[in-house]
Amino acid sequence: MDAEAVPQRQLVRLRGRSYVAFVFSPTVPIVGWLEEIDATLARSPGFFVGKPVVLDLSALALSQSAIAHLVKSLEDRNVRVLGIEGVDASLLTTSMPPMLSGGRHCVLEQTETKKPEAKPQPTSLLLEQPVRSGQSVVFTEGDVTVLGSVGSGAEIVAGGSIHVYGTLRGRAMAGVNGNAAARIYCQKIEAELLAIDGYYQTAEDINATLRNRPAQAWLDGDIMRITPLN
Repeated sequence: MDAEAVPQRQLVRLRGRSYVAFVFSPTVPIVGWLEEIDATLARSPGFFVGKPVVLDLSALALSQSAIAHLVKSLEDRNVRVLGIEGVDASLLTTSMPPMLSGGRHCVLEQTETKKPEAKPQPTSLLLEQPVRSGQSVVFTEGDVTVLGSVGSGAEIVAGGSIHVYGTLRGRAMAGVNGNAAARIYCQKIEAELLAIDGYYQTAEDINATLRNRPAQAWLDGDIMRITPLN
C-alpha cells in the first residue's frame, strides 16, 4: 500500500504597499494653526480630499481630550487623519486614529530559497506622455521629468526635482522626502499649487507676471521663490 501523501506546506506571501501621506505638525496656538488650514482650504477646497494625513504631535504637549478635539476639528474640515505619531500611546483611545511610527514599509515575502540580488532602483522617472486631468504620478525615489504638459487637476509628487517641458496646470510637489534642494521647472506656469519640502504656494500666491512664462521654483530657507527661467 502506498504511503499516505503528505500535503506540502503552502507558503504565505505578504506584500507591502506605500502611500504618500501629508504630515501635519500643528503649532500653538492651535486655533491659529487651524485658521491656516482654513485659509488653504479656501484657496484649494479639494486639496486634501482623498489624501491620507498623519498628525505629528511631537512638538506639543496635549491632553487626551485636546488630541480628540484636534482630530475632530480636522475631520469637520474633511481632512482624514490616517494615524498619529509623536505621542504616548496611552493618550490614544480606541475611537482615535492609531499610533504610527517609522516611514515607508518594504515588501515582505517568505521564501525558502535564496533571494536574487536586488536590482538598482531608478533615480529618475521619464514620462513621455502628458499627465492628464485627474491623474496622479508619485515617484519618491528621485526626479520626475514630463515631456508634455500637466493638466488641471493632475498631480506630480517627486522625491527630487520636477521638470515639465510643457505647461504645468496641476499640482507639483517636489522634495517630499525632505529634499530642500529640489526644484520645480516648467516651460509655462499655470500651476494650481507648487510645493517643495512641505513649503507651498497656491495659484493665488504666484505673481501674475510669471503666468504663461517659463519659470522655476526653489527654496530660500523656508521661503519659496518662483522666478523666470531664462
